[in-house]
Amino acid sequence: MACTTILIGKDASYDGSTIIARNEDSANGEFNPKQFVVVKPQDQPRHYRSVISHVSIDLPDNPMQYSAVPNADRSEGIWGEAGVNEANVAMSATETLTTNERVLGADPFVEFAKAKGKPGDEGYEPEVAGGIGEEDLLTIVLPYIASAREGVLRLGSLLEEYGTYEMNGIAFSDSHEIWWLETVGGHHWIAKRVPDEAYVTMPNQLGIDEFDLEDAFGEREAHMCSKDLGTFIEANHLDLAVESASPFNPRDAFGSHSDSDHVYNTPRAWYMQRFLNPYDEVWDGPDADHAPDSNDIPWARQPERKVTIEDVKYVLSSHYQGTPYDPYGTQGDEHSRHQFRAIGINRQSELSVIQIRPYRPQANRTIQWLAYGSNPFNTLAPFYPNVERTPSYLADTTTRVTSENFYWENRIIAALCNAAFADTANAVERYQERTGGIAHRLVAATDEQVARLGGKDETDAMRVEAEFEADNVEGDVQPMEPAAIVAATQNSEVREILAVANQTMADTLKRETDALLDSVLYTTSMKMSNGFSRSDN
Repeated sequence: MACTTILIGKDASYDGSTIIARNEDSANGEFNPKQFVVVKPQDQPRHYRSVISHVSIDLPDNPMQYSAVPNADRSEGIWGEAGVNEANVAMSATETLTTNERVLGADPFVEFAKAKGKPGDEGYEPEVAGGIGEEDLLTIVLPYIASAREGVLRLGSLLEEYGTYEMNGIAFSDSHEIWWLETVGGHHWIAKRVPDEAYVTMPNQLGIDEFDLEDAFGEREAHMCSKDLGTFIEANHLDLAVESASPFNPRDAFGSHSDSDHVYNTPRAWYMQRFLNPYDEVWDGPDADHAPDSNDIPWARQPERKVTIEDVKYVLSSHYQGTPYDPYGTQGDEHSRHQFRAIGINRQSELSVIQIRPYRPQANRTIQWLAYGSNPFNTLAPFYPNVERTPSYLADTTTRVTSENFYWENRIIAALCNAAFADTANAVERYQERTGGIAHRLVAATDEQVARLGGKDETDAMRVEAEFEADNVEGDVQPMEPAAIVAATQNSEVREILAVANQTMADTLKRETDALLDSVLYTTSMKMSNGFSRSDN
């Protein structure tokens, strides 16, 4: 898969939330309709079998409810991709990464091998199951973790036991911190805590550029890794540092710096950081500190100002606006405008922006912002994941093209707008601004309604929790117990309020998206080559 990820630490975000966001992009030539669903504990499998790799895994018998964005067509598996569980722990899985021949030679991927012949035949060889991959990860990890750290540890143990057939980057978040895990070869992995004051950009390339092995094998304050990573690096001569005192650089050791990276990957990191840190360095021209093809664009950096939800949507929708590389622009030439892979691409499946807000009660703490289809032409809408049901406009996506669900309606709009970009851009921008304003008003109104329902008890609960968390910073006590968080999120009255809010948002989206479809269809129809009227003469 080809995706783009951005992670926002709590001190870098506009409201103190942790924010993890990723475009799920389908493979070249493929388009995957998506659904937004809630998976109940009774519907979670206890024995899991992967469609692609045939790996079989027995799962714990105590899953939590969680949200997911699976494929509408399950013929290749679930592909849950992004969600939040009842403990307000989020997961995004996955960002496909690159590697190199040295890593694959030292720790090959665990790939599925078909059976040869039939049982009883001479020379028969039974099939060999592969490892775990993007198809599986959300389903086998998210329902069982009570913190972002627990997510890293559970996935890490599964990777060590079952292996993987691909390189992936996975994000975990809770209200306190964000962790980013990268697989290394078939069984190894590294994970790093995103600095609270920073954001991280990830464009399909192994990203972590500095790693403290001493911390990973010691206190694990900000680094974790597979049990034998140190000996793995040493035995296979993977550390490429010239100076022995230099920090270990996983991007050099485990990643790639290929010619295709400079067309497909690094330009995306360059553009995101160019937008969020426009004045920190020179980004353009022969004297640029970092160019689109630079190998040393930082994994994490502190933004020049706090990052908003709208900033996240903008960078994950971008197509190099204001540069010679914009395929819809007027700068440059035909070569430069198609030189680099855009972030907002035609084969986007969905975008999930998961915001965990420490200043809200556990019951409505998390928002999963969603967009379907090609990001330059869609809008981002907020949905509360802690509900009993999700709106049919987003949940009941079919494999049949129809304007009656959010995915296909956005796909149709994108195809029409692409053919008349300049003439439809204003309509799309007004649609995005209008729905965004409605979205923020709805969130504020819903939060207020939940607060009124809770009254003094809710206020006291938040105060106690805040005191717990403040004490935890000083090392005195642990934060709120996971069981208490889950109990707080299971309030049926609150869940109903959130479900009604979700439905209101979906109804609004349907109305506004219908209006945009009507507008761009008219504009594009008027530009058809076979148009003719007597006034043309």
